[in-house]
Amino acid sequence: MKRQRIGEGNQPLICTPLVGKQRESIRLELHHVLEKRPDLIEWRVDFFEGIANTEKVLDLAQEIKESAGDIPLIFTLRSVREGGQPVSLNDQEALKLIEAICQKTEVEYVDFELSNSEEAFKELRQVSLESQTQIIASYHNFEFTPESEILLGKIAEAQRLSADVAKIAVMSQNLHDVLTLLKVTLNAKETVDIPLISLAMGQYGTITRMMGGVFGSSVTFAVGESSSAPGQMPIEDLRSVLGILQKSIGQV
Repeated sequence: MKRQRIGEGNQPLICTPLVGKQRESIRLELHHVLEKRPDLIEWRVDFFEGIANTEKVLDLAQEIKESAGDIPLIFTLRSVREGGQPVSLNDQEALKLIEAICQKTEVEYVDFELSNSEEAFKELRQVSLESQTQIIASYHNFEFTPESEILLGKIAEAQRLSADVAKIAVMSQNLHDVLTLLKVTLNAKETVDIPLISLAMGQYGTITRMMGGVFGSSVTFAVGESSSAPGQMPIEDLRSVLGILQKSIGQV
């Protein structure tokens, strides 16, 4: 059966990250993750020690995709400015690597940060359309939760740039931050035409990983083998919570 894509279905898809530093550790991590059958897999290539070697990255990305089979793969090169690992690539080199992923692998999604230039977005959009790879336009704030207007502006910008999916991730300091994110998610669900991924990191943010789908988030992230952000739950626990929510809402 063909797997759902982001924005399909009536509950959020569960995505698990791969954050290994070396090829063999990534292979082992992928083996454990696949046993848990997530809906999506994200390869955080900024953790990979061989990131400077394009051919190694392309080869491993295709290997991961082939092993994942019908599970869609997200290729993410998170920058330091948005919470990623330090890498030797500058922005232009990172763009060229992401374009190569679109052109030379079967990866379904690439993450591209909204902090990149509009010219870079247009260039990647053209490449991705030719390869039928979808772009997740993302915004991350690992320090705090911005005001609603700012977050809604980021989502609107993603749509303006013709992204296929918008993503916002913020750090929650309290329950008011959680409410801000959930309200923004519901607002965007009713006003934006592309699927949205929204989540809050940190202790309180765990609530959004469980409840975000009710408000309109299309994807939630869970720990398969290792965590890529604070607040991620084990995939087994998250799947149980989502099942209970779906059953309860269906009964109502």
